[in-house]
Amino acid sequence: MKIIEITFDDFTITTDKSKMDIVAIHDFLSKYSGWSDNIPIERVKTSIDNSLNFGLFHNGKQIGFARIISDFSTIAYLGDIYVLDIYRGQGLSKKLMDAVIKHPNLQGLRRWILLTSTADWLYEKYGFRKLPKPELYMELFDPNVYKTDTQKIDK
Repeated sequence: MKIIEITFDDFTITTDKSKMDIVAIHDFLSKYSGWSDNIPIERVKTSIDNSLNFGLFHNGKQIGFARIISDFSTIAYLGDIYVLDIYRGQGLSKKLMDAVIKHPNLQGLRRWILLTSTADWLYEKYGFRKLPKPELYMELFDPNVYKTDTQKIDK
């Protein structure tokens, strides 16, 4: 897949996996995301290896990320999307979403999926809507999967 790189001001968005700062991504996901608390770094590495990734950088420092799981024909799942708090309010999440939505390998898909408890206003700008028929959707979800055995016992 062709690497996409978009540069504006002192920022860059790239899909080049070799440029992703796995330590920075892991730090955010495991400590601050709320959806991947305690995720092991090996899991983050594997998820990046098997996804289309969008890294957001400021002067070479990774400050944001988005990950797409897709068959590149019918469906895409948007996950692990974030911009660090200190960079929010500058339109960077919109730039990141623009790069994701406009990626050439993600055009003509029948369905996009996103799970979010924040920033509905952002995703709605890109056509995301609440499930019209939530009764059709099912999930197998383990919110404790990244907790250690000790943490599972304590909770």
